[in-house]
Amino acid sequence: MPKPAKLALEDGTVYEGYAFGAEGEVAGEVVFNTAMTGYQEILTDPSYRGQIVTMTYPEIGNYGVNSIDVEHDSPSLSGFIVRSDSRIFSNYRAEGDLQSYLQKHNILGLTGIDTRALVRR
Repeated sequence: MPKPAKLALEDGTVYEGYAFGAEGEVAGEVVFNTAMTGYQEILTDPSYRGQIVTMTYPEIGNYGVNSIDVEHDSPSLSGFIVRSDSRIFSNYRAEGDLQSYLQKHNILGLTGIDTRALVRR
């Protein structure tokens, strides 16, 4: 059963969705990325340190995660926002799913919000 979660912006706007990955509370600058692939590289890109990354592509997680497609040994971003997190992954190189990867690295995730509307905001 998905656990309700919220993103509250400084201007008072609140987006309601569901938690995935690690649980808790986090603060940070919300930024976005328009890539259709490469979410694992984005998660481990040190330039996102302390930021909450929003992916505009509607489904993220569909090819899983592996130990090869990393930019750094561990993620340094504060949070990860997606429209839809795929619970089913399909790639011959996949070693696991996105949800478990986020949990392992203590990264909070938010899914189920209109990420494109968030970016426009």
